[in-house]
Amino acid sequence: MTHDLVIRKADPTDAEESDAVRSVIAAAFVEQPSVATLWADVERRGHARGSLVALEAGRVVGHVGLSHSWLDTRRRLVDVLVLSPLSVVPARQGSGIGGRLLAAAIEAAQELAAPAVFLEGDPGFYSRHGFVPGSEHGLLAPSARIPGPAFQVVLLERHEPWMTGRLVYREVWWDHDAVGLRDPGLAEVEQHLGVADPSGA
Repeated sequence: MTHDLVIRKADPTDAEESDAVRSVIAAAFVEQPSVATLWADVERRGHARGSLVALEAGRVVGHVGLSHSWLDTRRRLVDVLVLSPLSVVPARQGSGIGGRLLAAAIEAAQELAAPAVFLEGDPGFYSRHGFVPGSEHGLLAPSARIPGPAFQVVLLERHEPWMTGRLVYREVWWDHDAVGLRDPGLAEVEQHLGVADPSGA
């Protein structure tokens, strides 16, 4: 049940809340400890455009981040948003908090006048919340290490038909080697999604 849930913008001046957000990310990505470090660096470099928290009884139980990237179209670079990370404490996963955070993040992206929100993730989950493969709209992933079905997008009101091309991540993502996956994890995800290794290996 999520009836007591409150979702709001994170308060960047609240050090205790910031620590709680880092703890939630670390708990949700316990096998990928670099995720919390990456988000902290995204914020430190000024690339964060939205940071939302989910609270139950005043305690942070979930978080979602939106950051700036570009879409490299034929006309010009277009400012877009990347949704990552989406985190819910393990004890509350599967209770609908992630879906509520996603809906709030999309609403926040609309308010920021973004034409599109991109993410890398499990299509089995994100497709239930309005995301579709980027390829359906002529959109290209920033790396061949992102399996096609996992490169997903939601187009927003500001999107126009000419806005097609390749997503370009900010440098911070490359500095942390956080674009796509690497083997053996990549091969495992490709197998799960039924996607062939393009290298033929």
